[in-house]
Amino acid sequence: MSVEAPSLPRPRAVPRGGKQLVVFWQVPKILVYLVGFIPAVWWFELGLTDRLGADPMKALEHALGLWALRFLIASLAITPLRQLSGINLIRFRRALGLLAFYYVVLHLLTYLVLDQGLDLSAIIADILKRLYITIGMAGFVILVPLAITSNNLAIRRLGAQTWNRLHRWVYLVAILAVLHFLLSVKVPIEPLFYAALVAILLGYRLARSLLRERGGKVPARARN
Repeated sequence: MSVEAPSLPRPRAVPRGGKQLVVFWQVPKILVYLVGFIPAVWWFELGLTDRLGADPMKALEHALGLWALRFLIASLAITPLRQLSGINLIRFRRALGLLAFYYVVLHLLTYLVLDQGLDLSAIIADILKRLYITIGMAGFVILVPLAITSNNLAIRRLGAQTWNRLHRWVYLVAILAVLHFLLSVKVPIEPLFYAALVAILLGYRLARSLLRERGGKVPARARN
């Protein structure tokens, strides 16, 4: 007896403000987390099997930090993507932002535990001596309250307006992240690419904000 495979639900086209929003609602959020952690598992496996080259700690730190920046940029791209193309991935923005935070934590733990061996004096000296580490630590400190409040309970307790103001600090985190990257390498070709992406995403938001202040016609939805 043959059984017909159930068809997967397809993205819905929802009319809104004269546009068709393509809503991708069928992908479970947990799948975003599971797929998002694949690079971390892969890189740690490379480390455990001694396949990270001559400086494995540096390679691992770099890879984890790079994926943190990628997920952060992806989360910042959700709103412009919806506003410009009608593709609505807004329900995955929180997951992408939290993945960025989790990768920052892994990046930091690799530095603190595997690289520095939890030597507090060496860590403090490094933070004070190396500007890119100082900037990275500042970004992490700002990112912590954003991650802690990335839930519906925090939105209800803080109120939507206060919560939105708090989470605009993610823009500063993105700037600090690319500065951290730029200053941590000798040849900043790769960091400049990511810096350009961040500049475009933040510049887009700034332009919309200026248009709104000058009475320009800007769609009302999703201003973060």
